[in-house]
Amino acid sequence: MGQKTHPYGFRLNVVRTWQSKWFEDKNYATWLHEDLALRRAIVKKFKNAGIAHVNIERAASKVKVVIGTSRPGVIIGRRGAGVEQLKAELQKLTTNELFIDIQEVRKAETNAQLVAENIATQLERRVAFRRAMKKSVSIAMKFGAKGIRVHAAGRLGGAEIAREEAYREGRVPLHTMRADIEYGTATAHTTAGAVGIKVWIFKGEVLPQRRRQTAGMATPSQAPR
Repeated sequence: MGQKTHPYGFRLNVVRTWQSKWFEDKNYATWLHEDLALRRAIVKKFKNAGIAHVNIERAASKVKVVIGTSRPGVIIGRRGAGVEQLKAELQKLTTNELFIDIQEVRKAETNAQLVAENIATQLERRVAFRRAMKKSVSIAMKFGAKGIRVHAAGRLGGAEIAREEAYREGRVPLHTMRADIEYGTATAHTTAGAVGIKVWIFKGEVLPQRRRQTAGMATPSQAPR
């Protein structure tokens, strides 16, 4: 049996931080379910907006929702009307004051979640799975990724028996804690059934900064007598 763990949870407090930043004792369960409801509502409403991540920060009675998307114009709408509508809908899911911050994801080609969703969308449009996977791998490497691994499982190509296919290029060191690895999943709902997509993208190693010597500090030979 494989002993597998989530790439983000494995690297918490090393090269990654939490997607929900808050601490609570009494209302922990309430806030947790609020976070889950907020994320579900955003992803459901903007399926085609390229949602890369939804981070939530809480302080006292305020909630800040940070949405990372490759197509911010879809969420913002004309003159910010889309944001106001989204804020009104999300406010119903929480008792705290809500704020929304939209951040643009510059390179969608090297974002694991967006790559996984792109492959899933192509499979639903009946694009050959090998072509979709290989194209995503080559584009990610072209846009600066150090390594990428793509995995698909299900009735690939409408086959009778479900199977798995994986493609990999470059380095993807999953056991290295200082490795900055992005992970994304998506499900393609094809006519033959559901096909699961997993994507790992390696973006380099995060090394600790060396301690710098204090500027202007006198050496023993220069010290005044």
